[in-house]
Amino acid sequence: EDTQVAKKLLFHYQIQKPLISYHQHSLLKTKEKILNLLKEGENLALITDAGTPVISDPGADLIFFLYKNLPETKTIAIPGPSALTAALSIAGILANQFTFLGYPPSKKGRQKFFQNLLGLMRPLVFYESPHRLIKTLQALEEIFKPAYPIIIAHELTKIHEEIFRGSLEEAKEYFSSPDKKRGEFVLILP
Repeated sequence: EDTQVAKKLLFHYQIQKPLISYHQHSLLKTKEKILNLLKEGENLALITDAGTPVISDPGADLIFFLYKNLPETKTIAIPGPSALTAALSIAGILANQFTFLGYPPSKKGRQKFFQNLLGLMRPLVFYESPHRLIKTLQALEEIFKPAYPIIIAHELTKIHEEIFRGSLEEAKEYFSSPDKKRGEFVLILP
């Protein structure tokens, strides 16, 4: 995604390697460049700005493309945190069954997406971006009612990490504060 994030980490560990930016708007030529490097025998690593690559991340499209065009591609998973599992591990709910929904649609199908959640009888987990969080909380309030409980994990594994537990109405008020409008959010409807 953003190579500046990776550069900071690599610089800290004194690793000097070339980086290729790959994001949701990457063109076919970027995929082909990566494919050709693999064909030449290069070892590559897929990293992400935050969380685990391919979990609600554009890397999933790249991995699919590589397997389709070079089936003998060997991949090795390096275990690490994902916001999904980190949030569930500290949410304080029974999470042996849950539904992960990725990011809600930003425009088309958004209202229907939220309405379809109503009948699901297990914890619902999804990601949301800072600039859409309040609109999402408002949409959830309309469907689930303002008093419905929610858990929001904010800035996991970072210096300002916090877990919010309260109602949708309380969450909307709390996260309306300007200092809360950055970072990553994991929303859990228990």
